[in-house]
Amino acid sequence: MSKTRYRSIFISDTHLCSRDAQAEVLLHFLKHTKSEYLYLVGDFIDVWQLRRRWHWPQVYSNVIHRILSRVKKGTKVVYIPGNHDEFFRDFVGTQFGGVQILPRTFHRTADGRRMLVMHGDEFDVVVQCNKWLAVLGSAAYEYLVTANRVLNIARRRARLPYWSLAAYCKRRVKNAAKYINRFESALIHEGRHLGVDGVICGHIHTPVIKSIQNLLYCNTGDWVENCTALVEREDGTLEIVHWIPHYQQAMSQAHEAEPESEEDDVPAEPMTPAAERLIRQLASVE
Repeated sequence: MSKTRYRSIFISDTHLCSRDAQAEVLLHFLKHTKSEYLYLVGDFIDVWQLRRRWHWPQVYSNVIHRILSRVKKGTKVVYIPGNHDEFFRDFVGTQFGGVQILPRTFHRTADGRRMLVMHGDEFDVVVQCNKWLAVLGSAAYEYLVTANRVLNIARRRARLPYWSLAAYCKRRVKNAAKYINRFESALIHEGRHLGVDGVICGHIHTPVIKSIQNLLYCNTGDWVENCTALVEREDGTLEIVHWIPHYQQAMSQAHEAEPESEEDDVPAEPMTPAAERLIRQLASVE
């Protein structure tokens, strides 16, 4: 599978350290795409889960090495922490391995549109006012995603395509729909206040591009249930990429795949002692 070139890539809610993070799919996406800009729009490392248990398989290190290798090749990488990795908000304004850490930023598309880029939890009343309730909701969501994983194992054995139980529940449950609508409206209000043409965010794991009150609303989705990214093509067109079909096709044809070139290959490297100390510090911070 050859690499697909985009001008910009926006990914969020990878939730590394969560047992349902689909890091293998994410790594496959990073291996087979390239871009001038890469935005990590929050909840990259799930510190909430990391504090509950230490979980850092090799694939997480491979994901980070892949991202840092993009920096070395000239990609501008920006990391915007979210609520699950809010620890990194203490490092806003600094760089880590060439990756800029910012609270939010603005992106100018190739066709001239000015987009506000932020995680979005600042406009989630539950997160801001009732953090204990947010943690409880996160635990319930984790059980739902686990059920989703078991369901899709059975679907794969029956040769049926991937189907998201969590996304289905969001569409069907009236309160969930109201929550999403309020979140979207709050982000659009902020965008209008700042005079931008649109907003790019994450947080609610609902990938979509749509116009709201004449402003463009883009949610990147997640890498727990949907495995989606928002991408910008060279002409400024924005679209949602669903990566699970690409990954499943590649796995089914793995025996026919050509080996990657040495230039594109990033070897599996162990985590450096400094990086491991940082991750373990995250797990111990209250």
